[in-house]
Amino acid sequence: MFDLDNTLHDANPHIFPHLNRAMTNWLMRELDLPHDEADRLRMHYWHRYGATLLGLMRHHGTQPRHFLHGTHDVEALRPGIVFDRAIRHMLRRLPGRKIVFTNGPEHYARAVLRATGLESLVDGVHAIEHSRYAPKPRVGGFLRLLRDHRLTASRCIMVEDTAENLRTAKQLGMRTVWVSRSAAHHPYVDLRVGSALDLRRALRLF
Repeated sequence: MFDLDNTLHDANPHIFPHLNRAMTNWLMRELDLPHDEADRLRMHYWHRYGATLLGLMRHHGTQPRHFLHGTHDVEALRPGIVFDRAIRHMLRRLPGRKIVFTNGPEHYARAVLRATGLESLVDGVHAIEHSRYAPKPRVGGFLRLLRDHRLTASRCIMVEDTAENLRTAKQLGMRTVWVSRSAAHHPYVDLRVGSALDLRRALRLF
């Protein structure tokens, strides 16, 4: 199972800044807030709940599909995708089923996979809608993924750039790969790689 942003493509240069601006603008428009207050609220909900959307649902009755489609404009985001084409070759040569597990919405995930040429190389997408808006690292999304795709946790490998998300994966019995250049060590990380491109070589260690 693969995270999407900053695992299969680099979201930091353009995608994440664009999404942050889009969410702040959505809060300004829908909640009638000035920019600075909207930006603070976006960050507050993200830190408190793990996703701005959850705070909006809990405190403002926001309809999640309205928010997700209003902030994840695929056409605006597409030019900002930064991607190494060698990822395609890596995925093609990896054994087993490949499922993308993301906190983003399905329409965004599939657009990124199409733009990078990865869509035909993955066997499924488990997006935030499929997790009933319970983002990683909450266990509910993991359990729904296992159920929906008829997976056994002990036979899964979770590949992810956010270490905290791997904690839940490990608690469920998955093997874990952290895509990071950090020197930190976590007991729930089985293997650390600097890039997803290192996966085929590294997975021989399992």
